Amino acid sequence: MSAAAIRCDNDLKLFNSLLENRTVKRVNEQIEKREEQGPMGTRRHLLATSVRLSRSMAPGIHKMADLCGEKLGLEIPLELYAFSSPQFNAACFKPEEGRLFIMFSSSILEAFSHNELLFVMGHELGHHVYRHHDVPIGYILRGQQPPAANLALNLFAWSRYAEVSADRAGAYCAQDLNSVARALFKLASGICCDNVVQFDLQEFLKQVDDMQEVDAEPGQGAPTQDWFSTHPFSPLRVKALQLFDESALMAGDGMPKDQLEIKVQDLMGLMEPNYIDGHTDTAKAMRQLFIAAAIAVADARDGISKEEKEVVQSFFGDGFDIDQLDSEKLRQTLPRRIKMTREQASVAQRMQVIRDLCLVARAENDTSREEVAVLNEVAAGLEVPESFVIECLEQDVELD
Repeated sequence: MSAAAIRCDNDLKLFNSLLENRTVKRVNEQIEKREEQGPMGTRRHLLATSVRLSRSMAPGIHKMADLCGEKLGLEIPLELYAFSSPQFNAACFKPEEGRLFIMFSSSILEAFSHNELLFVMGHELGHHVYRHHDVPIGYILRGQQPPAANLALNLFAWSRYAEVSADRAGAYCAQDLNSVARALFKLASGICCDNVVQFDLQEFLKQVDDMQEVDAEPGQGAPTQDWFSTHPFSPLRVKALQLFDESALMAGDGMPKDQLEIKVQDLMGLMEPNYIDGHTDTAKAMRQLFIAAAIAVADARDGISKEEKEVVQSFFGDGFDIDQLDSEKLRQTLPRRIKMTREQASVAQRMQVIRDLCLVARAENDTSREEVAVLNEVAAGLEVPESFVIECLEQDVELD
């Protein structure tokens, strides 16, 4: 089985589409010109801030890299690094000078078992094998010129499917679903001591079942920031991997790949409730709140700018004319629309509106105190924590 055969279809589809996007092409051309001037400094930074794990220093880690590299068809020399951190973390960097770099936190190397580390290693190598760094998501979302809202949303969606592909690469290397799930549990919870918490795969997956109930409430104890981020909510990742483990890709008599992709898309759909085009009363309430709140955010300081108009317009298409709206009247309706949405929408759906409003606030790349005040007002009315507003405004957009 090749790495290409197990790649998530929606990752590949969105990846190819993004590579044709004008903004993505422009940023890649800028990066290419910068690279022509010499190395970007990744290796120099790693050598200065981390410990390079040579084969003689860490033979076990290198054996894992060899195994994963063989399974995934890796054709580039590796350099492995460790850095001191209590956080479980690992990252794969874009190649430089013909080398690929993988970095691990000290805590993940100490707390993860052999098979758990195989999953992490395979996941990081998967990002390289699938050329995920060819879509420079961090450069685009943090750039001086904020991307259009539809491009930003496509980047978020693609990133989550890219993580699904990388997860499959890791699971393919580990060949042990329980260890893979335990690794994701540790990454999500920060808990590694078996004498404190006994990991239970079925209980962990039950969070997904709870999320699929009619009210779509997040599972008990779930980190709410995971709902609308570049990474899928951790139990969703495990559920997607369970489906992958049961498919023909891993079990010869399992479900075919096309059926697997349909089920995975249904799972990922839990993170993108569509209220802009929805016809339910809940979708209507959310849509009306978004319009009023978006205008209030955009008009919070010095009137509505051209960039803010373009972001709001991108949500609704060409038939929507923001200039025909009365911002003062909409501002007056905001409390009523907040109340209606709070009563009808789930926590996840309310968070979706906040996340989209943050895209409006970031349109000019310098969110003002006045704009944040409106966002916090809406979040409080929707009973969404202010920390989620901060998370959306300062979101980490890198693949890991």
